[in-house]
Amino acid sequence: MEVILLERINRLGAMGDIVKVKDGFARNFLIPMKKAMRATEDSKKLFEARRAEIEAENAKTRDAAQIVAKKLEGLKLSIIRQASQEGKLYGSVTVRDIEEALKEAGHVVPKSQIVLPTIIKTTGDYPVRLTLHAEVIVPINLSIVRVENDAA
Repeated sequence: MEVILLERINRLGAMGDIVKVKDGFARNFLIPMKKAMRATEDSKKLFEARRAEIEAENAKTRDAAQIVAKKLEGLKLSIIRQASQEGKLYGSVTVRDIEEALKEAGHVVPKSQIVLPTIIKTTGDYPVRLTLHAEVIVPINLSIVRVENDAA
């Protein structure tokens, strides 16, 4: 199915691009999330008529994301978990745990914007990316510690 992208999507294209994607991806994700519209002749004309409005809306959300990014820049989170003597966690640290730690630190970031590079099952320091907007990505440091006095 061919769709017109309404915003920049990584590994797919920029706003206004007409791309061919699988039907299920378009029907189940892109179109319901208002990230794309079907590429028919009528929708192409509609998109070109509303292009300036869509670009202005996208710029406004990007600017809001950049303001939040400045607050989050250089942030280091510490999460305390039970672990064995070797540092293996009893369970794993998930995106939901990071979302709660950010909330406790005074930052509201939805879990859909948190990207973990790997599954966290041991203590240590990990890089975490916060994708606040398609063009605004903030790296933060996550430290998983075993006991409370290691957090300092």
